Amino acid sequence: MNLDFNGNKGFRLLNMHELLNRGELIKKAELAKRYGVTEKTIQRDIDELRVYLADTRFAEGEVSIIYDRFRSGYYLVRMEREWITNEEVLAVCKILLESRAFCKEELDALVAKLLAQVTLNDRRQVENMIRSEQFYYVPLRHGKKLLGTIWELSQYITQNEVIRITYVRKDGVEREHELKPVAIMFSEYYFYLVAFMADDRHDFPTVFRVDRIERFQSSGAKFKVPYKDKFNDGEFRKRVQFMYSGELRRVKFKFSGDSIDAVLDRLPTAEILSENQGIYVISIEVYGNGVDMWMRSQGEKVEVL
Repeated sequence: MNLDFNGNKGFRLLNMHELLNRGELIKKAELAKRYGVTEKTIQRDIDELRVYLADTRFAEGEVSIIYDRFRSGYYLVRMEREWITNEEVLAVCKILLESRAFCKEELDALVAKLLAQVTLNDRRQVENMIRSEQFYYVPLRHGKKLLGTIWELSQYITQNEVIRITYVRKDGVEREHELKPVAIMFSEYYFYLVAFMADDRHDFPTVFRVDRIERFQSSGAKFKVPYKDKFNDGEFRKRVQFMYSGELRRVKFKFSGDSIDAVLDRLPTAEILSENQGIYVISIEVYGNGVDMWMRSQGEKVEVL
């Protein structure tokens, strides 16, 4: 079917709006030739599109058609709060590639959707900047798709449902657990489910790697958490290292390395108690023994007090 752009202004407006939405630069002379109308007609169409965008947006200037004198054409500008910028897309793609959190299929789909947010004029530049990393991307060995599982688990969390899971430990042994799920977190390549045991045998949360959860389902029961006791995943993250959970403990140590900032960034609860000639005494509050792994990795720079 051939559309009559000359005799039907609606077709012209829809096509021009589609071109602008795709991030293309439109020029009056080119459109006039394509549609078989005059440049004055194209200018009136552009003016009407501007009125339409102004009337259908909640705030003035959210979306507007701007003339670029250097390129001699019109393009669509969106407020940053509505449209991801090129810089943001590039940064998020880099983080995804470095995280290695997803299988190749899910990673490629996520990157493609992010690139679709970039205007056509700039998409190729962003693609060139990530092409090598994406081509040589090495997913984790488990190779599982995780997005669906993460979403389903999150539904149980928001609905305060007790769940039963079949979990495969690192030694290959399967275990059944009944849990009160409270958070999904990401750390060191993996997604984790944070939960309390349904029988309340521990007063601290337990951590399970999502890719090791073979099966899960609702138990049909719900659990209640008083607001004052509501799990705070932000506070938990500050106090857990390498997602090794356990009882809350306080550790004091000396640090004599070159970068105290690296310590403070690694251990968000760190408090400097004293400093003498570049040797710091630091106190931290942490869950479990994960921090011991970090301390051993520092060698003689750390002395536990």
